[in-house]
Amino acid sequence: MSTRQDTPDSPLIESRDQLVAEFERGCKPAEKWRIGTEHEKFGFFAAGPSPLPYEGEHGIHALLEEMARRFGYERIMEGDNIIALQQRGGSISLEPGGQFELSGAPLGTVHQTCDEASQHLEQVRQIGDEWGIGFLGLGFSPKWTLAETPRVPKLRYKIMRAYMPRMGQQGLDMMHRTCTIQVNLDFASEADMVKKLRVGLALQPIATAIFANSPFKDGKPNGFLSYRSEMWRDTDPDRTGMLPWAFEDGMGFERYTDYALDVPMYFVYRDGKYIDVAGASFRDFLGGKLEVLPGEKPNEADWTDHVSTIFPEVRLKQFLEMRGVDGGPWRGICALPAFWVGLLYDSSALDAAWDLVKDWSADERQALRDAVPGSALNAPFRSGKALDIARETLAIAKAGLVARAEVDRAGNDETLFLQIAEDIVASGRTRAEQLLDAYNGDWGGDIDKLFETEAF
Repeated sequence: MSTRQDTPDSPLIESRDQLVAEFERGCKPAEKWRIGTEHEKFGFFAAGPSPLPYEGEHGIHALLEEMARRFGYERIMEGDNIIALQQRGGSISLEPGGQFELSGAPLGTVHQTCDEASQHLEQVRQIGDEWGIGFLGLGFSPKWTLAETPRVPKLRYKIMRAYMPRMGQQGLDMMHRTCTIQVNLDFASEADMVKKLRVGLALQPIATAIFANSPFKDGKPNGFLSYRSEMWRDTDPDRTGMLPWAFEDGMGFERYTDYALDVPMYFVYRDGKYIDVAGASFRDFLGGKLEVLPGEKPNEADWTDHVSTIFPEVRLKQFLEMRGVDGGPWRGICALPAFWVGLLYDSSALDAAWDLVKDWSADERQALRDAVPGSALNAPFRSGKALDIARETLAIAKAGLVARAEVDRAGNDETLFLQIAEDIVASGRTRAEQLLDAYNGDWGGDIDKLFETEAF
């Protein structure tokens, strides 16, 4: 989740047209398209294992300080608390339960974004090996209860913690006990945005199925393959979901703006403080009618903040965020951007992906999304399974990457990063199912073996 900083005065927003223009500014020619990859992971003390707290000699605060000292990151503070680091266009930030997140810089190829992720993991592993700390790529915290999970002292999270239980049963678990991998991609025009958004929404359950990796909760199997995905089905219906209206005639920047205006707000940031306005309307704010700030109009930074608190399966900012995948192993971090870049950054691949999904009904898309958390690649779809769609989708993505012809120094193109996904689809068994096999087999039902065998 984004980290707010004090900045120079942001331009005042006087009309809805200015909000629409904020999205329009994301349009850029293909030669300027970039790839941003974000991934979260659970930190833990190897002895135990036990969750990594914020405070303490080797807690998250100390880890961020050590990374700043050792690797030259700039510290981002909130009062006395270090809450993020920045360097060369990327950042390291914290989710509410202490999940450690790399928000990567916008880069030109999957090779570059994978190098960035690898450098980051080498850095945290270097310190972790010295301090007895490990990091786990999984979609849901496998052992600790919500009560045992640390709380990061970011002020915005305090507001969200109070609001979430009013809107769904799983909001606090989602905040504190899930990890994801996310890919951010550009668009050329409004029409290009709409096409990519629709393909992304339709195929997001397929990505969730391929990369399903959260079968444990409180030390035992939870009955799902992507429990993280299941959490989102009961978090907050006002700001989550598959956006069925995005497939209707008239979809564009204006339609998304109207949607965002109607999603209830969480907060307004003023003078280094978060003001709780949870449930209030941004439309009222735009009209100077916000109860806690009477007569005050929003600025561009307020709109950016608000848009960042909307959580559909694909989110529009000045780029598109593909949001539907569990945290995963090292190779999975590189596989997801390869998957989406292959589908969306080559015009022929994008056309083929749209041809694949364009006749799916809203009910079919929703039924697939609802079935995937429990069944993953075995989720039913029409006369077949999600696995059938996954095979077709991966073939399109691979062709798109071949067409891009972006090679590394050894002459390898970006298709090499799809290997883990291809192996899963070829076997028909997700990583979650492989972990359950180990739990019921070699691990003898001991969840602690997960931390020994699956840490980065």
